Amino acid sequence: MTYCVGMRLNSGIVFLSDSRSNAGVDHISTVRKMTVFERQGDRVLVLMCSGNLAITQAVSHLLAEGSGPENLWTISSLAKGAELVGEAVREVHRRDGASLQQFGLEFNCSFILGGQIRGEDCRLFNIYSAGNFIEAHAENPYFQIGEFKYGKPIIDRVVKPETPLDVAAKCALISMDSTLKSNLSVGMPLDLLVYERDSLRVSKYATITADDEYFNTIRNDWGRELRKVFNQIPNPNWEALPTQESWPVFERQIRSQDQ
Repeated sequence: MTYCVGMRLNSGIVFLSDSRSNAGVDHISTVRKMTVFERQGDRVLVLMCSGNLAITQAVSHLLAEGSGPENLWTISSLAKGAELVGEAVREVHRRDGASLQQFGLEFNCSFILGGQIRGEDCRLFNIYSAGNFIEAHAENPYFQIGEFKYGKPIIDRVVKPETPLDVAAKCALISMDSTLKSNLSVGMPLDLLVYERDSLRVSKYATITADDEYFNTIRNDWGRELRKVFNQIPNPNWEALPTQESWPVFERQIRSQDQ
């Protein structure tokens, strides 16, 4: 399993992915989940993946080869890029789907594609195992794939289209830390890329390891402040809570001590 998140904001896009791949506790390895297609002054496309590693790598190889007349280096819109990713997913399914099913394996993959091509605005897409996709919008400016449930609440509370890129990057790292804390199938190092709108080049990228000072500051401070706020919230006031008469009707059975 993995965890990837992409956030489309007014000022650009934030991408973050982990790099753990596991096929059981005895088969854990490090595999990059982020691929960057960059031609400075023309396009920056970032592809992140989650799911069966053999499937996602097969899709990524098809996209990287770009043998057809239309590929990620020639398309003029991100929407067409999402279509190409979907077509590559369906091609791998046509080739390998029946064999996977024969061995009881699910065809499981998902992708986030985002960035900017000269002539259009920043865009962000989520592509599913069937090859279909959706685009991020102002009401829902981010996508997560993989083991996302632990890192979702902080993003829902913080990230809006107007959120500054560095604030969103911090939020993404806190979201990742929450996931790392609760799920062993997600692991470091992390790949963090912040794309600034209309720059058409990668200017902010970092590989974050377990001994990274800033990430460990986030981890320690976030945990400490959460506990501090938690302890400041009063315990339930049973006198102010609903009385028995106001509860929904239910069957209550009581047995005396001498029965």
